[in-house]
Amino acid sequence: MFRRLLARSGACCLVALALVGASLPHAMTGSGQWEIGKTAGGGGDKVCLADPAQMMQWEHRTKQCTRVIVSASIDRAEVHYTCVGGGFGTSRVEVLTPRSVKVDTQGISDGLPFSYVVHARRVGDCPAR
Repeated sequence: MFRRLLARSGACCLVALALVGASLPHAMTGSGQWEIGKTAGGGGDKVCLADPAQMMQWEHRTKQCTRVIVSASIDRAEVHYTCVGGGFGTSRVEVLTPRSVKVDTQGISDGLPFSYVVHARRVGDCPAR
């Protein structure tokens, strides 16, 4: 039981570090196909992410942003980001399992405030093109 707990804690730590952009080997970053939705029950949009740190700036995922880690622990992290051309946000990520995270995010996008929670679950590798 102790080994399972240790393995789970280690995997959660790797996912948390990958999400906040720590320097890890590519195979450990959690890249792949993720299902992202408003509820933990699944049924969200499937997206292929080469860099899961994009989830930390989900509202601005298509923009070039600079991220600053405000705090980080084994299963939680808080990141503030500012984007080129305007827009910024703060995201808090909680690693629920090695393949499942919850991101609580808020900020300003296109001059308007936003605040919501997204749930992301890694569902496999990206489909071949």
